[in-house]
This record gives sequence, C-alpha cells and structure tokens, in this order.
Amino acid sequence: MLQSFSVTDIGKKRKLNQDFVYVSEEPVGNLPNVFIVADGMGGHNAGDYASKCTVETIVREIRGCFEKNPVRILSKAIRVANDQIRRRAKEDETLYGMGTTVVAATCLGHYLQVANVGDSRLYIINKEIRQITRDHSLVEEMVRMGGIDRKAARNHPDKNIITRAIGGLDTVEIDFFHEELKPGDIILMCSDGLTNMLEDEEIGEILKEQVSIEERAKKLVEAANNNGGKDNIAVILIDVFAKE
Repeated sequence: MLQSFSVTDIGKKRKLNQDFVYVSEEPVGNLPNVFIVADGMGGHNAGDYASKCTVETIVREIRGCFEKNPVRILSKAIRVANDQIRRRAKEDETLYGMGTTVVAATCLGHYLQVANVGDSRLYIINKEIRQITRDHSLVEEMVRMGGIDRKAARNHPDKNIITRAIGGLDTVEIDFFHEELKPGDIILMCSDGLTNMLEDEEIGEILKEQVSIEERAKKLVEAANNNGGKDNIAVILIDVFAKE
C-alpha cells in the first residue's frame, strides 16, 4: 500500500516560500496517483505565483486529459502550464521574468514515471541513494562536459543558474524517466533547498532510519536548516510498498 508525506519550509534566510508541492495518493484523471514539486523564481511574489500556478495547471490538465499514456498526459499538462506562465508574465508586469522548476511523478504498480524540468530532483533510495533526474543547470552541464568535478560543483558560484524552466521559453523541453521499483524503495522528490544543504550520503542516511516517512521527511528539513537553510525546502517522500 502506497504511503506518502510532503512538507515545505521557508528555510532560515528567505522571506517568501516559493516552493510548492502537490500530493495525491488517489487517482487524478487517468493517473493512479500524482506527486509534484515546483521551485519558483522571480522577484516579489512572482516566484511563488509561478510554482503554485504551474502545479495547479498541471493537476487540472491531468484531471481533464483523455490520454491513457502517462508520458503523454504529463507532457501535455506541463506544456500547457508553460504556456500559462508565459501568458501571465506578459499580461502582468509584476510577474515578468518569472519561472519555476517542476518534477512530477506517478507510481504505476512496480513502475515509476517521472517528468522533469529544472534542478528540482527525484531520487530512489534503498541500500544506496540514486539520483534519477538530471539537473538542467549551468554547473551540471559543466560537470558533464568535464569542466569541473562533482565536488567543485557543489560550491560553484553559478550553481543556482538553471538552463531550463517552466516559463523560460515558448517551448519547454521535458526529460522523462521510467524506473522499475523494488520492495524497500523510498522515493524522494525535493527542491534544491534540500540538496544544496545536504550531501546525497547525508540524505541517504536519514532515509535509512527505521522511523515513519513523516519523521524522516521532517528530519531532512531539520538537517537542511541546521546546515544553513539558505533556501526554501520542499520534500515529498513516497513509500510505494508500505505495509498497512
């Protein structure tokens, strides 16, 4: 039986929470469940508007979609959300330049379908921690090209510059991932407010603790804040094969 828990936290440095999460363990349209993390950007209220509007648009589009294929459902919903953010930014000058990351997932029995734009992440944790999504960021591209190593990437001054976002361009490029799930797997979806404050190994250690997923999620947020809490923190944990 699938169990999940979600939490967002403003962190220790920000005045606004621009992270937005959505969790439904019940069917939404033709998807059996839906989980979304969005991390907005933009001045004043634009970032929190972008993340909230994007998530709400995606959920509405999923609900009304007649497609059966999860990739098509998510693709259409995310593209409509991109159009919506672009249109609103043109209509309201206070929203100009806004954008948001989005990572969305649905569990289909023993399989996980993921869609990603930006640098919010999805991990699968069991005996080890595996990052499934790939960051759409300047620093990640530098790592891929061999320009810098992972260690240098963590503290790079340009680490917050993302190369893809909802609202960034008229057309949005989406990455899709299809993963087989095994008993004991825990899925973590999060904004970079978590991953910039904690190493993957630290995240993995917390998630291996034999406590409820709610307690583990709260411990992740607490650890990120204890390490500086420089950004908003969003966490969704999913235990696909939780015992009743």
